[in-house]
Amino acid sequence: MVTKCVFPVAGYGTRFLPATKAMPKEMLPIVNKPLVQYGVEEAVEAGMRDICFVTGRGKRAIEDHFDVSFELETQIAGSGKEAALEGIRTLMEQASFSYTRQNEMKGLGHAILVSRRLVGDEPFGVVLADDLCLNPGGDGVLAQMARLHAQFRCSIVAVMEVPQEEIGAYGVIAGEAISDDLIRVTDMVEKPDPAEAPSNLAVIGRYLLTPDIFGLIEATEAGKNGEIQLTDALRAQAQQGCVMAYKFKGRRFDCGSVPGFMEATNHCYDTFFKNG
Repeated sequence: MVTKCVFPVAGYGTRFLPATKAMPKEMLPIVNKPLVQYGVEEAVEAGMRDICFVTGRGKRAIEDHFDVSFELETQIAGSGKEAALEGIRTLMEQASFSYTRQNEMKGLGHAILVSRRLVGDEPFGVVLADDLCLNPGGDGVLAQMARLHAQFRCSIVAVMEVPQEEIGAYGVIAGEAISDDLIRVTDMVEKPDPAEAPSNLAVIGRYLLTPDIFGLIEATEAGKNGEIQLTDALRAQAQQGCVMAYKFKGRRFDCGSVPGFMEATNHCYDTFFKNG
């Protein structure tokens, strides 16, 4: 069973300035709950109760969110406002939280490598909190991927079809279809020219990785802007062993962009709050 999940949360969130000047982008609320809490809830649902944050300067609010606030809780004790904290209190009881710092912003691959001491030599999930994934009435994306890992014992990446004009913003896979929703990856390209993209299947912010990925990341040379791409390490893993791409069930919102964030907010309000 996969029990650990890594959250790379050291990024600056520049697309949301000035809101993210002093507040982590992962703490931006979708209605009344921060993005990162949705991701942790998804991980815990999948049985990944050891939550490992790769954090950075200015991210203390994330640690505080998953901790007791004595002053606040004393102030609202006995009032109807206490009910608003039930979700986060339950989550804190169900999970454990550990933190390490990414001192330099050197790409997603580097962030995953920094988590090595927290993860150890075992498979682990990865959630990019910018990607809000919802599957009301069904299992979350990580839980779906965990079942596949139990079957294939290899790394799994979540993919979705995207319009050709948007493909250059993603890591893109090529592979051999095993079923309607499962592809064995043969190649991966980070942010290809749309005309040269090997498919329209883009990797989104959900991964389930085997621990040999750490050695492959170490062997990966830095690319554009000095960043170490996880995509490059996964390509090597696919060519040397096995990586599966999974067309997940549910809906994904790109909350790293303002339009996607607004779409997610409106969707969650209409789905979970509008009618009480």
